[in-house]
Amino acid sequence: QVQLAESGGGLEQAGGSLRLSCSASGDGFASIMGWFRQAPGKELEFVAAISWKGSNIYYADSVKGRFTISRDYAKNTVYLQMNKLKPDDAAVYSCAAASTVDQWRVSEPQQYEYWGQGTQVTVSS
Repeated sequence: QVQLAESGGGLEQAGGSLRLSCSASGDGFASIMGWFRQAPGKELEFVAAISWKGSNIYYADSVKGRFTISRDYAKNTVYLQMNKLKPDDAAVYSCAAASTVDQWRVSEPQQYEYWGQGTQVTVSS
């Protein structure tokens, strides 16, 4: 089992930055960790993912060049640095972990077994 806990959400102005953290615990193994988001009335959307060794990183087109995913192995934590925030980035951001997933399916939420509770990100225009 893997337990995930997000933090770092909040209110930021458009153009500003926020950093989300996802702390992992438990005795399970996650080969890939990802971030997803869901805005009111919209479907769950893939944001970014990173492999266990950090050698493979994936981004949604909508966040490329603005968001950066990284992980700290010593702290069992994954980060999502969000820069140049836009009002469209407002959503509940959730961290997810998968024990195994094919790289061409990392954007599919159903591939992830473990989920955090989510953290709200609000962007004012």
